[in-house]
Amino acid sequence: MSHQTGIQASKDVKETFAGARNGQYRLLKIVIENEQLIVGSVKQPGESWEKDYDYFVLPLLEDKQPCYILYRLDSQNAQGYEWIFIAWSPDHSPVRQKMLYAATRATLKKEFGGGHIKDEVFGTNKDDVSLNGYQKYLITQSSPAPLTAAEEELRQIKINEVQTEVSVDTKHQTLQGVAFPIAKEALQALEELKNKQLNYVQLQIDMKNEMIVLASTLSTELKDLPKRIPKDSARYHFFLYKHSHEGDYLESIVFIYSMPGYMCSIRERMLYSSCKSPLLDIAEGQLWMQIIRKIEIDDGDELTADFLYEEVHPKQHAHKQSFAKPKGPAGKRGIRRLIRGPAESETPTD
Repeated sequence: MSHQTGIQASKDVKETFAGARNGQYRLLKIVIENEQLIVGSVKQPGESWEKDYDYFVLPLLEDKQPCYILYRLDSQNAQGYEWIFIAWSPDHSPVRQKMLYAATRATLKKEFGGGHIKDEVFGTNKDDVSLNGYQKYLITQSSPAPLTAAEEELRQIKINEVQTEVSVDTKHQTLQGVAFPIAKEALQALEELKNKQLNYVQLQIDMKNEMIVLASTLSTELKDLPKRIPKDSARYHFFLYKHSHEGDYLESIVFIYSMPGYMCSIRERMLYSSCKSPLLDIAEGQLWMQIIRKIEIDDGDELTADFLYEEVHPKQHAHKQSFAKPKGPAGKRGIRRLIRGPAESETPTD
């Protein structure tokens, strides 16, 4: 997943990274706590990297908690020592933790310096990231080989992610995030809005029960729309936009995703971002709702009449094509003709 989590490296992490790049440490364990990357553990070199590997790495891997491991090799490149980056995400860890660590991986690599990382290994069990597992990884990278059972399973997941229809009854995890089930009342409200029995539906995520539920169906005119946007929490909005365009009266469904920036927790930002596409897939693909425009805002004050109209009917910027004068024949040109104006063409008479 590629969502922005807002998590940054702590000062301690940055200082530790500086020492690590100079060869001070053999291993760094980095974890996420209080919306920051912090140092969970460090190990200094004992023997060769192969002998240190399993002894240092495996005891630090918890069965239900993701983490990052940076492990230093003894080899060097132009930037210094080379490192293995291990992304540990065990099968039994909470889905939200998996999402959080997956979304923050790029931030960590950027802070450490991608040029120092020789190999990147992802593991869900200890066999994947043991010394033996890493050596198998090197073999698969250096020469073509048949897919392992785990690799074949991952390939099928990627295929199914594209081909499988999103279910309204079950929660499932994809490589991008999680699709939560939608409450029956919410589905019914969307159906009524599609049939123009309602003109506004607001949905929210029930964090505790991990479900998308109905928040409001208040009758809403365009002037009331900004008041429906919460200042401190995210929401999904479906609005029946009644307006005139080029002499025609139109009733168009607009989807609005409101996310008031960092007023929301990281967990809320991630879940709303992750569930948005599956929700729209259900609305358009299974409820046959025609959504004319999808808009993302961070403040309800943006929803003025002019803003909404221009979003639904963007101005067409017509560019007049200038005529390109053809080039003359190559080589020497003839005598240039002088063209007189009308006033000059007549000979004056006395």
